[in-house]
Amino acid sequence: MRKTTFLRTLVAGAVLFGGIGCTDLVVEPKSTVTGGNIFNDPASYESFLAKIYSGLQTTGSQGPAGNADIITNDEGFSHYIRLVWQMNELPTDEAVIGWGDDALQELNTMAWGSSNGFLTSFYYRIFFQVSMVNEFLRETTTDKLNERGVEAALQSEIQQFRAEARFLRALSYWHAIDIFGNVPLVDENFPKGATAPEQASRQAIYDFVVSELTAIRSELPAAGMAEYGRADQGALAMLLAKVYMNAEVYTGSAAWAQAMSEVQQVISSGAYQLDDNYLHPFLADNHTSPEIIFPIPQDGERTQSYGGTTFITHASVGGNMNAGDYGLDGGWWGLRIQPEIIDLFPATGDARKDDVIYTNGHTKAIGNLSDFFNGYAAPKYRNVTSSGAPGSNPGFADVDYVMFRLADAYLMYAELVLRGAGGNAGQAVTYVNALRERAYGNTSGNITQNDLTLDFVLDERARELYWEGHRRTDLIRYGRFSTQGTWSWKGGAAAGTTVADYFNLYPLPASELLANPNLSQNPGY
Repeated sequence: MRKTTFLRTLVAGAVLFGGIGCTDLVVEPKSTVTGGNIFNDPASYESFLAKIYSGLQTTGSQGPAGNADIITNDEGFSHYIRLVWQMNELPTDEAVIGWGDDALQELNTMAWGSSNGFLTSFYYRIFFQVSMVNEFLRETTTDKLNERGVEAALQSEIQQFRAEARFLRALSYWHAIDIFGNVPLVDENFPKGATAPEQASRQAIYDFVVSELTAIRSELPAAGMAEYGRADQGALAMLLAKVYMNAEVYTGSAAWAQAMSEVQQVISSGAYQLDDNYLHPFLADNHTSPEIIFPIPQDGERTQSYGGTTFITHASVGGNMNAGDYGLDGGWWGLRIQPEIIDLFPATGDARKDDVIYTNGHTKAIGNLSDFFNGYAAPKYRNVTSSGAPGSNPGFADVDYVMFRLADAYLMYAELVLRGAGGNAGQAVTYVNALRERAYGNTSGNITQNDLTLDFVLDERARELYWEGHRRTDLIRYGRFSTQGTWSWKGGAAAGTTVADYFNLYPLPASELLANPNLSQNPGY
């Protein structure tokens, strides 16, 4: 798999296109060149698409900081993947962070309000992506391409570019309804310069995402056939499966059978295989892992930022740890794993814990959130290759962020069998045991069909997928995030307490409510 070709295009795209106003969803992205000449170069279409992809990878047009896409107190805080990760991990039983920056501790303790800077940044980052896609689609209609005399071969290629852009918009709208619920639904047909957009229901956005992904499936390359880091039918099926898995949360009506259909397409495509090494998908050369379905490429030289896996790798290291062992120039003394996840593993034997967790000088319990030595370190993401060589830059990670991987599809299959979506229970056990045999190095951890329950699958998802940005969504789907279940610091108490069910959604940013009178705040805030 090649990792560099599209990254070079990405850099060119970042130079062409700058930021847009955070609260104005109907203004096209600002550009350093005029709209009249930007498309004189046929390569500019791919550069524009690369800029949309780069919205997931970087924070602006000058790495590691400078010329930011959106304005925040700290540009590194505005990184799309950093925000996805924090919003879905820090309020759960999987991770805590020690820093006190910009109301960060509100995420640990589930005490956030509508002025929290991280939720505001994520809202703006989502709609920055949406606005970029909308402008790309406006500028690549058949009429526009014909007006510019774009040759037929390039027009055909641009049709795939448009499908990729719509995939990325659907991805952001999935995050929007998962995190915020009812938000504006603005596509390329919404007139620029119009009045503020109306708020759409979760149902309407869910329907839009499903419709978009269904419509573009055939326009994307077959599963495993896209250039590395770009969307194909495997990535699309996984995104649709994620949306369907949580349909009951989003709409009130389950879509288990539809989710199973998409998961089966991913697995049966044959495009992906479990990696022999559990850690390989989280190392600096993970672009060679056969398990990854959709990555967000990171490159220590070409996608420098203080977010993404640069944040996850550095923030996971500190204390007595030797940063060089993890390919880093130093640790940031921040992230630790919650003791409740440690308790899901056996004392020894499971490499998913044994080969990751660092305990020297640390307590398992977290009595003090700001003390890095309270809570075990969990350097799952490491800026070293599978051969132990350091990444290209000790200050910025080469570790691609794994949005979707095959192990997740296997566990989704098992859960869906138990939810009555079809499939085969024996096959589900086979998939689960494939993960456990990799973890244990033998069959000692294998389960039987009698062991396969919904509770077991939720726990196994934690063991296999911890720190991969899935936990909050999983807990909400299982009804375990707010009014049920406790873990350290949930609700602000060291021992944990339950919280009201309105915490299943984050509030809309206060600044956005002021900017758009058509918006109503989520209940409870």
